[in-house]
Amino acid sequence: MPQTAVVIGATGLTGTTLVTLLLHDPNFSKVKVLLRSPSFKQRPGLEVVLVDFNDEEGLSEALQGDVLFCCIGTTIRQAGSKERFREVDFEIPVRCATLARRHGIQQFLLISAIGANAHSRNFYLRTKGEVEQAVERLGFPSLHIFRPSILIGIRKVFRLKEWLGIVLSMVFYFLWQGRWRKYRPVKAANVARAMLTASKKAPDGTHVYEYDAIKELAAQGR
Repeated sequence: MPQTAVVIGATGLTGTTLVTLLLHDPNFSKVKVLLRSPSFKQRPGLEVVLVDFNDEEGLSEALQGDVLFCCIGTTIRQAGSKERFREVDFEIPVRCATLARRHGIQQFLLISAIGANAHSRNFYLRTKGEVEQAVERLGFPSLHIFRPSILIGIRKVFRLKEWLGIVLSMVFYFLWQGRWRKYRPVKAANVARAMLTASKKAPDGTHVYEYDAIKELAAQGR
């Protein structure tokens, strides 16, 4: 039976590709995107829901479906402060996951980051690790965590440090071997394809995907 996908972070680099893939996949009859302001053109199967992510009552009503995809994320520089960054990258995903679980959503797919660790001294990686811990405690029957390194793609907002990181990573691409292989940059489109493939396989339990697993799932979804 076709399902309803709910997507947060739908306007980002990975999210926009994911929404397009979902709209063309027969496994999903509806794609519901939760946005602060309208930014998608109406398309068959697409439902745009404007939400205030701090309004739990309204957010709870919007978070009804079968599968929740979380592609939301920012940088400390873009957010303006560590507090604002944590609000976007921790509070919103965990709040949405909590409400979705209350509604009986069985499957949650989350984009985290390579090196995520709740005990890291790095604020960014520690926050990502804390998100992973928090959503795992919610007990989703099927939880999928994706840990890409630098994402490759055309962004709406130019990020100088990220661009420099991509250039350097590509220059030294073949030096990323062995235990360093997971730090290779990956196309955002491949992460989106991997998420879609994982959602259709829907194995029970918690699953973490890094570079090689993301590439393998993406290939299966082509």
